[in-house]
Amino acid sequence: MRSLRIATMLWIGISAFYVSTVSAQSYPNRPIRVVTNEAGGDSDLQMRLVISNGLPELLGQSVIVENRPTVVVGELVAHAAPDGYTLITYGGSLWNAPFLIKTAYDPVKDFTPITILTSTPQILVVNSSVPVNSTRDLIALAKAKPGILTFPYTGPGATSNLSAELFKYMAGVSLVGVRYKGTPQSINALMGGEVQVGFLLPTAAVPQLKSGKIKALAVTTLQPSALFPGLPTVASAGLSGFATGALGALLAPAKTPTAIINRLNQETVRVLNKQEVKDRLSALGIEVVGSSPQEAANLIAADMATIGKLIKDVGIKGD
Repeated sequence: MRSLRIATMLWIGISAFYVSTVSAQSYPNRPIRVVTNEAGGDSDLQMRLVISNGLPELLGQSVIVENRPTVVVGELVAHAAPDGYTLITYGGSLWNAPFLIKTAYDPVKDFTPITILTSTPQILVVNSSVPVNSTRDLIALAKAKPGILTFPYTGPGATSNLSAELFKYMAGVSLVGVRYKGTPQSINALMGGEVQVGFLLPTAAVPQLKSGKIKALAVTTLQPSALFPGLPTVASAGLSGFATGALGALLAPAKTPTAIINRLNQETVRVLNKQEVKDRLSALGIEVVGSSPQEAANLIAADMATIGKLIKDVGIKGD
């Protein structure tokens, strides 16, 4: 009887392996959907750029971007079938949200990383009326006038919010956050002088810098960025170790077969390494990464450790 049970278990295991292997070998045989948040956001833009530069041709199937409300994107993909036909492209708010709110998914257990698509620094900017020309000047002004300078943010855990909170924490200054409905409203507030200081992603900052209504003080990478020559780092103003930014990742539901993950990684990275893709993203201040699945998992884990500690140390609360 015991031998029969062992034989049955072996047969089930072999059958599951066979089905998984066959599935991976025939993958994909129908359209793939990639779920992300709002249309026009960085995650949406990056995936559409990858698709328009040949991902469907390399995979032999259509790849469709589906925009869904932010609050349901993670849950939808986490609970999708792990067959490679429902993916998610998103940034750090996906895996850092559980530090702030209760989510219907586990960012580690419910997803398998495929690749880190991109890494995007932020730019520390001020309204042009603020009488500072460097990060050190800004720190000095904030210390001289505690609680007077304000910054915009779109919600707890947003990259702009986390950067501002880290800056306050490390510089020992008091800045007051003002919440806005979205990024466009935040930028308008900065340009109009309703708020004075901001941490913006390049896609939002670069077009506005040309207007002269805001000015750039520093970039948030640890080392000077080749994408922004001549712009110093925030860290160089005496805030050693200061580094924030946004990773863009492509992930699948957990338990997606390794062969499918590897195929998606191979073809996606192949597109990312095209010079026209790098040039297009570089013009927007976005750096192509194109990591392996394991490297992606390591980068996400490191980001979670850093942000999780910040949220705990500073006491940031979710809605």
